[in-house]
Amino acid sequence: MKACAPFPVGSKRSFAGTVHQHFAERIRPQNSMEEAADMSQKKNKGRQKGFTRREFLKKTGMAGAALGAVSIAPSLITRAYAQAKDHILIGHPNPSTGPLAGFGEASPWADEKAIAAINKDGGIFIKELNKKVPVKLKLVDTESDPTKAAELASRLILKDKVDLMVVMHTPDTVNPVTAMCERNKMPCISLDAPVEPWLGGGPYKWSHHAFWTVDKVTDLFSGVWDDYAAQGKVKKVVGGLFPNDPDGTAWVEVFSKKLPAKGYKFVDPGRFPYMQKDFTTMISLFKKEGVDILTGCLIPPDWITAWKQCHQQGFVPKIATIAKACLFPADVNAQGGDLPNGITTEVWWSPNHPFKSSLTGETAKDLCDTWTKEMNKPWTAPIGFKYAGFEIAADALKRAQTLDREKLREAIAKTDMDTIVGHIKYNEKNYSETPLVAGQWVKGKKWPWELEIISNKQAPFIKKTAEMMFPMPK
Repeated sequence: MKACAPFPVGSKRSFAGTVHQHFAERIRPQNSMEEAADMSQKKNKGRQKGFTRREFLKKTGMAGAALGAVSIAPSLITRAYAQAKDHILIGHPNPSTGPLAGFGEASPWADEKAIAAINKDGGIFIKELNKKVPVKLKLVDTESDPTKAAELASRLILKDKVDLMVVMHTPDTVNPVTAMCERNKMPCISLDAPVEPWLGGGPYKWSHHAFWTVDKVTDLFSGVWDDYAAQGKVKKVVGGLFPNDPDGTAWVEVFSKKLPAKGYKFVDPGRFPYMQKDFTTMISLFKKEGVDILTGCLIPPDWITAWKQCHQQGFVPKIATIAKACLFPADVNAQGGDLPNGITTEVWWSPNHPFKSSLTGETAKDLCDTWTKEMNKPWTAPIGFKYAGFEIAADALKRAQTLDREKLREAIAKTDMDTIVGHIKYNEKNYSETPLVAGQWVKGKKWPWELEIISNKQAPFIKKTAEMMFPMPK
């Protein structure tokens, strides 16, 4: 697996607030020789397709006047280009491979489902084109690499000339892409990255985001632990595993303040780089401090290494509540053996979420059932957020009825709609919060591991499906 390229430990660039700047600085100048060559190729390609200046003049009926050096009215140019424009192009950088591939697994399936629904009746009406045009998707693989995500976003904007960007899946994907959209004044809809790390790259004008906050997930996690702590079944000592990335930095900042305020001791052994090979020092500290609850937000390969070493070294806490690494069936299956049994995590979308598609009226359960039938795989949370990104895009495009970037940005900002992941309405900081419940991995009936909803304190409208297994089996 190709690892993401982390910032060095202790580097200023490890903080979420500098992620936006880092990726903006990595982009090549727009007037490079490479881009000039791209422009030349585009010209030649345009001629091959038959839209030459001579044919433009013929189409407008002004060839003779043009040859006589008569100027052409802008309205005629607009109409000619309207005839040439035959689709709306949406760029979608996605971690299809690499450590974050579990997040990207549902593409292109979910994307294509949403786009097919959008295009069912001919697409979206655009005023300056005076016609409906279909939506097309340009899906590119970031390989779970933040630097590549930035480069691909720049290419989508400058070379592919996308009309809109839709991006999801952790700060490693979302932050560099939104940074490029801000730099190039490209409307961007982003989802599925905790809000605080995303805000660290702001302020934002061209990007609008939807997901939950680390502040809320801290309450969610402690809510899973509180009852057992109150009964004296666990000590209120929490060990944390947080890497040196935007997520790790933002999560520790919140956890280190909120958990002590709730009466928990937070044992933080410090940040570590991606693909850490040895967690012995951290595990020894957890054992020394009497940690009963383990938490963290790390990529799947690092969690597998850490969790195996915990078992090998005789450290099995009574509760393990792990974000990011233990969200999806594919990542949980990769742990092997019974290692996933009893792990708790956040659940941001499931078949039990009582939401419907704004495009088709399908429920979350309907969409999950279709995925399972067609892909022969268990449902996975990113299905809903991928689909919702295109719901938001379609809604904004329909209201804007234009591909003018500024007007499209304004339409996105005014979003107020129900989607497959819940209601989306952006606040003054350009984000909308989505609901959270807690889940636990248990041995399944149909699949090796199944995720049950065991706590819905923050969102009682989402049904619990089981009581929590406690303590974790050793």
